[in-house]
Amino acid sequence: MITAEIIAVGSELLLGGRVDTNSLFLSESLAEQGIEVRFKSVVGDDVEDIGAAVTNAVRRVELVLITGGLGPTVDDVTREAVARVTGKPLRLRPRALESITARLQSAGRPVSENQRRQAFLPTGAILLRNPSGIAPGFTVQWKRRRIVCLPGVSHEVHRIWQESLLPGLRRDGLLSSAIETRTIHTFGLLESEIDSRLREFIPSASAFHLGLLASPLGVSVSLTRSETTERRQAREKNSRQPTMSFDDLMNDVIIRLGQNVFSSDGQTMEEVVGQSLRARKFTIALAESCTGGLIAHRLTQVPGSSTYVDRTVVCYSNRAKIELLGVSESLLKKNGAVSAQVAKAMAQGIRTRSKVDVGLSVTGIAGPGGGTAHKPVGLVYVGLATSKESHTKAFQFHGEREAIKLRASQAALDVLRRWLRPRSPSGSGIGPDSGLKYL
Repeated sequence: MITAEIIAVGSELLLGGRVDTNSLFLSESLAEQGIEVRFKSVVGDDVEDIGAAVTNAVRRVELVLITGGLGPTVDDVTREAVARVTGKPLRLRPRALESITARLQSAGRPVSENQRRQAFLPTGAILLRNPSGIAPGFTVQWKRRRIVCLPGVSHEVHRIWQESLLPGLRRDGLLSSAIETRTIHTFGLLESEIDSRLREFIPSASAFHLGLLASPLGVSVSLTRSETTERRQAREKNSRQPTMSFDDLMNDVIIRLGQNVFSSDGQTMEEVVGQSLRARKFTIALAESCTGGLIAHRLTQVPGSSTYVDRTVVCYSNRAKIELLGVSESLLKKNGAVSAQVAKAMAQGIRTRSKVDVGLSVTGIAGPGGGTAHKPVGLVYVGLATSKESHTKAFQFHGEREAIKLRASQAALDVLRRWLRPRSPSGSGIGPDSGLKYL
């Protein structure tokens, strides 16, 4: 199997405020083609530092991919660093200059001296056409290793990968095996709980690898199969047990995790919920306190959500809960704004006033202050009301304010998702005033 390393170039990536999305895209794309990414690194705009990163990379992998540092400014020095390390001096490439000139002229702009610099590539480099931008990519062979240099602009990386780099890797026979990964998204179980359910299920000697990733949106379970066709055939020949297919494994894992699975095809929680609301022709209205409109924002990010989202009320204060939802002042004084009773009244109030099928509410303590011994930071109540029934569910979340708000929005959507599911003999899992869930 071919191994790879990704180097992201750019001092701005080290200062915060900008996410390196190119590494994520390239990792997934390479894995799909059977190339295993063993290392990732980020380096600033310094010739020596970039050169050191490239030198280290070629010692341990066969394919090095560099993104960024191919622009026209003085701090774009990836070309110079690669040329210096490999001993391949920069040379003007007429084809690269023609491409740069044509793109600038089409926009009515002249070619500056700095932009002309982008046409200088290491001697012997193979040009990678950039159909979406000015800076050309290129590949260089050095010490039986392949170094690939790509621009830092994400959509340019995507196009070059699809139209130039991937065909080149396939043509050169570097795609002899495949890494296949599927992901199951869950909410309602801790990472340790999932691990205990699945730990003994996947044998260590099998071709499958289990991975768990926890986030405020739940726990993602990844199943990865990585082996060459020859190895798989040999394993099947020597094995006395029938080989489990990927589909069978996925189905078994989903059964073991039960209703905590909300997606196995990449859909977000809001997409899953929206699909169910649309299928059942239900409308919904929201009453949000601690989430401040986050649930409505997520639901309306889904195209076509106007068919089921009616309105949202951000009722942060007690006065807003009284005036906008009809929550009684006495109920608030007796139980407090963060309580199952108030969550239920909020859901009932928004449903009654908007005349929708479902009312959904959330109230809680996002922190960092405001908590007490009886009602700590992270305590959140979700309410759901229809014309025939009302439910509440309590959650105790951990983390910073932003994480608690995100977890609360996910929990509220999950309560709605479970209610929308066809009822099973064991019940929906969100019965009236159901108990506290720690996440």
